[in-house]
This record gives sequence, structure tokens and C-alpha cells, in this order.
Amino acid sequence: MRDDTPLITAQAVALAALAWPGRARWALPAPVTTTAVLAGAAGGALAVAGLAPHGTSITPRVEPPSGSGLHTGGAYGVSRHPIYAGLLVAGGAVAVLRRRPEPLVAWAALVAVLDTKTRREERHLLERFGSVYARYRERTPRLLGLPARRR
Repeated sequence: MRDDTPLITAQAVALAALAWPGRARWALPAPVTTTAVLAGAAGGALAVAGLAPHGTSITPRVEPPSGSGLHTGGAYGVSRHPIYAGLLVAGGAVAVLRRRPEPLVAWAALVAVLDTKTRREERHLLERFGSVYARYRERTPRLLGLPARRR
């Protein structure tokens, strides 16, 4: 078993648990619903944009495939992990829109799993790309945020 198999499994379980069956338990104000729908669409778009440069070399593993390059443009210019960031934003939106506690707990589990996964992945990226990755890491947020000012 690879060292990241439990993380990949936990990620899949947390994502699946967002669809926990059951009826809604509370109502949402229209502005919250609208915001969640827009956030879900934006998160999905960010995740897809993060997938695009990988082509067929995309992997759920924390170690980048051999021969793959460091992506720093496009979605990777606003997030070091745009796929994970997109999953978190879209997953949070789904959890809110489901209007029951189990999807919210699943989303919190997804946050914990992806936090661990990004930290492990970044160790591999630093080993592979060295100072180039270190400079990229200094100027680009891990998940979402404002990029650092270039000097």
C-alpha cells in the first residue's frame, strides 16, 4: 500500500458523503442559496481549470508523476492547488445547499484530508523542483487568497 492510499480513500469517502441521503432539515434564505449556487459553480470551474494543464498525467497521488512539469500559470497562478481549492469551495456549497448536518460534517472532513494532502504534496514538489517551487510557493496562496506582490 502506498503511503497516500489512506488519504485518497478518505478524500473519496468525504466527497461521496456530501451526497448523504435524507431530507433537508432547515430552510435557507434566498441570498444564501444564490451565493452557494454561485460559489459551487465557481469552485467547479476552478477545479476544472486546474485539471486542464495536466492532460492524461493527472493523478490522485501526492507525488507528481515522473516527467511532469511544475504548473504555475492559469489557475495555478491564483492557487498552488486549484483542484483542491475548487473541490473545497464547490463541496462547501453542496454541503450548505443540502441543508442537513451530515454533508457539513463530510465537508469538514474533506477540509482536513485536503489540508494533509496539500502539505504532503508540497514536500514532494519542493524535493523535485527545489528553489523554483520555493519561489512559486512564496508568491502563490496554497488554496485561495490574494497572490503576494512580486518584488
